[in-house]
Amino acid sequence: MNIRIERALIFLLILLLACSDHEKNVTKWPYGVNYEIFVMSFADSDGDGKGDFKGLTSKLDYLQDLGIGGLWLMPIMPSDTYHKYHVIDYKNIDPDYGTLDDFKTFVSEAHKRNIRVITDFVINHTGNKHPWFIEASKGVDNAYRDYYVWAKKDSIKQQVFKQNITADSYNLRKWHPVDGDTIKDQYYGYFNGLCPDLNLDNQKVRDEIVDISRFWLEEIGVDGFRLDAARHIFPDDRNEDNYAFWIWFREEMLKIKPDVYLVGEVWMQAKEVAPYLKGLPSLFNFDIGFAIMADVLAGKDTVGFVKKYKEISDYYASINKDFLDATFIKNHDQIRLMSELNGNSDKSKIAVSILLTLPGTPYLYYGEEIGMLGDKVMNYETIMGPDIYIREPFVWDYNGKDKMQTYWMEATLSTDKTVVPFSQQKEDATSMYNFYKTLIHYRNDSEVLTFGEIDFSPISQQEIISFVRSHQGKRLLVVHNISDVEVTVNLGNELKDFDELDFDSGSSGKLRDGELTVPAYSSIVLK
Repeated sequence: MNIRIERALIFLLILLLACSDHEKNVTKWPYGVNYEIFVMSFADSDGDGKGDFKGLTSKLDYLQDLGIGGLWLMPIMPSDTYHKYHVIDYKNIDPDYGTLDDFKTFVSEAHKRNIRVITDFVINHTGNKHPWFIEASKGVDNAYRDYYVWAKKDSIKQQVFKQNITADSYNLRKWHPVDGDTIKDQYYGYFNGLCPDLNLDNQKVRDEIVDISRFWLEEIGVDGFRLDAARHIFPDDRNEDNYAFWIWFREEMLKIKPDVYLVGEVWMQAKEVAPYLKGLPSLFNFDIGFAIMADVLAGKDTVGFVKKYKEISDYYASINKDFLDATFIKNHDQIRLMSELNGNSDKSKIAVSILLTLPGTPYLYYGEEIGMLGDKVMNYETIMGPDIYIREPFVWDYNGKDKMQTYWMEATLSTDKTVVPFSQQKEDATSMYNFYKTLIHYRNDSEVLTFGEIDFSPISQQEIISFVRSHQGKRLLVVHNISDVEVTVNLGNELKDFDELDFDSGSSGKLRDGELTVPAYSSIVLK
């Protein structure tokens, strides 16, 4: 049989299995699969090489077809940095990306496709070229002076921060002189001198934050915010104030938009993350992303993985009954999945299979679905820093044949020579893209996977990750083989009711007389 026909038949069989006995897309916002986009690298409408909102609007059908229900956009406000995290105007769109009208059109078109939109909101700091900071830097009597945090270098005791900081070199690096003048007051910038921290003890600053939020939620129509550096509103010894700030913030947002979606970045372990849930019921689950990579794929702790996940999620739910887990494997700050796995597409597929069969609202980083590469390559260091190499242009076609291809930077790792472009992958039934698409649609069509709880399964084999998902009386047994060899699992009496294949990522699994044969690096779901 012709190899292309054979592959097409296999793909068709996978689709039939995935769609059997399922409703079509049962997801409801904010459930479903989300997708993080760096606009600069996605789609260019005007030929300047930089991604923009007209280009992104033209690719909404791609995202809808992939099965995406929500988009998280990295910062889109005007900034003097390529990544846009140093905001200089909170109520506009960076000229690189177009205009406010372009963005409004994008949001409207996304909503027509049942795709919601959240934007990065940077509250911890502004850029040092923001008008507030320019004014604040003019002197102690300026009306904007208290929008930021100031102190003399030789007197680190700060009334604003209600603390005494030891004047060691680490803490001193967070204080920065204006125009090199070390005699006058210096300002606090947790990350660096280019982004001074806002003084969120100042009610005027809080009022500004609420006003900005209202602008984006009401006038522009976004559905919520991804809240950057959520643990750094105040210094580390003011944790209680951090928690209280987010409770206040959420209350204010609910007044503006009762169904507002807020997801916070708190890059810490579970016990440190938990107190933030009172204000931010959705937080990124860094622990699980790391566990999938470091424990599961490395074969260190397959049996304990589900226990760890359930303990964390149950703990979070005890703190906030509205807790909604934001799961992910990789984001814009991390080495891309395929690079960390040294190009092993089998391991990459099993990793995303685990992610998309867990509870919560999974997030995918743009380009993972076509196997893009990305690493913090220090020997390619530029003035922009090593992170640009994990934010390279999406590879649409060979040799720039897709007119929307961006080229704002010369791609080093993800090129049409190292990554098979989307234009080719969409025609290949066995491609990474079609694997992601099939898996996403299977999840979208499953109430159990979308809304269900998770529990242990009695399968205890080092090569296997397994768990039971349940929702309103329906149950699924999920079995992932993370090894490079075929594994046979005896379901025993406890799992004998799971007697029908519902999904088979490789279309070659077998269930016979209570024994399940799971091929290498494949996933099977039984009902």
